[in-house]
Amino acid sequence: MSKYYLKEKRSQQGLKIILKIVSLGILIAGFAITSYVFFPLISWQIYFAPVFASQILTAPIPQNSVVNPSMVQSLISQAGNIITGVDYTNAQNWFPNHNSNFPNQKNVPKVSSYTLSIPTLGIQNALVSTIDNDLKNHLVNYEGTAVPGDNGNSVIFGHSTLPQLFNPKDYTTIFTTLYKLKLGDKIYATVNGVTYAYKIYNITVVDPNDTSIFSQNYGNSHLTLVTCTPPGTTWKRLIIKANLESI
Repeated sequence: MSKYYLKEKRSQQGLKIILKIVSLGILIAGFAITSYVFFPLISWQIYFAPVFASQILTAPIPQNSVVNPSMVQSLISQAGNIITGVDYTNAQNWFPNHNSNFPNQKNVPKVSSYTLSIPTLGIQNALVSTIDNDLKNHLVNYEGTAVPGDNGNSVIFGHSTLPQLFNPKDYTTIFTTLYKLKLGDKIYATVNGVTYAYKIYNITVVDPNDTSIFSQNYGNSHLTLVTCTPPGTTWKRLIIKANLESI
């Protein structure tokens, strides 16, 4: 009888240990998921809020972000996109509401590639492709938009990640510090041996469903740089706009 009781007691102890382990696992998983969903807000406060405090930027997000149902839904949607495997190395996936027929045989760009330099960020002669959407191996001049030097709007996509991982020669991190740019900073595009100097005049943050950045204005030559923000997330899009200043 005593042996049976001892076995039963040991069995109960083992069951309690298992339940404790499962409970701890569920608690850790819940904390991890919550942290993952709300990481953009943390990243925003660490990296981007100071920039808003130091310069005048236009954005749909107030300097003091308030968590509301709409924002939570947006964060959960972002987490869901990553979990379901949205490929953000493909520029076409950054603005899901933008219709694209890449490549478009009726609108073949005059060059297949050119280079982009942003001295303020240590980016020198980065390759920009006009013929595909692969952000792993170069920047992307989005299909249907102008090429630097021509009148119109050249929309250039580049990857970003956590600032600690920034490497100006790695195309998966190259636009990580784009948020440090200020009004008046210069961007240089070299096309067919000719270098065009652009001056930043506008910095904004938009939602991925805002496709106005692709609009073309043929009264001048414009650059629009695009990356994900806050750093390390795919929540919003940081937009840097510049006008041609000199050749």
